Amino acid sequence: MRGATTQVGTRNIIRGKDLADYAVRNPRGEDLGSIKDVVIDTNEGCIAYAALSFGGIMGLGDKLFAIPWEALQYNATDDSFVLDVPKERLENAPGFDKDNWPTTAQREWLTGMYSHYGYTPYWERRLER
Repeated sequence: MRGATTQVGTRNIIRGKDLADYAVRNPRGEDLGSIKDVVIDTNEGCIAYAALSFGGIMGLGDKLFAIPWEALQYNATDDSFVLDVPKERLENAPGFDKDNWPTTAQREWLTGMYSHYGYTPYWERRLER
């Protein structure tokens, strides 16, 4: 495994900086892109989203897509992440330009992104507890 991964009990811990360029595939093994970064909401103390690079050729012209962190499942077999989302849904997802990242202060945008993937926003889940 690349990067600094530490095993604690049955869970793996991966440093955020080591997630860059991890492959993301759908359950059928088709390439969906790669993780470029993760965004942390410091007020809530959790990962707000992973930024997925999807489309383009050799990193040129691709958009970034915010993906709810809980939508990604780590696959230790091939050291990648699995995103169980049809390509069509990803292609129609709210994306953003590499030079203009949304912030967690933009709750309306994040709410739309979580809804697009069928997840409850992390700040609403905290209220449910």
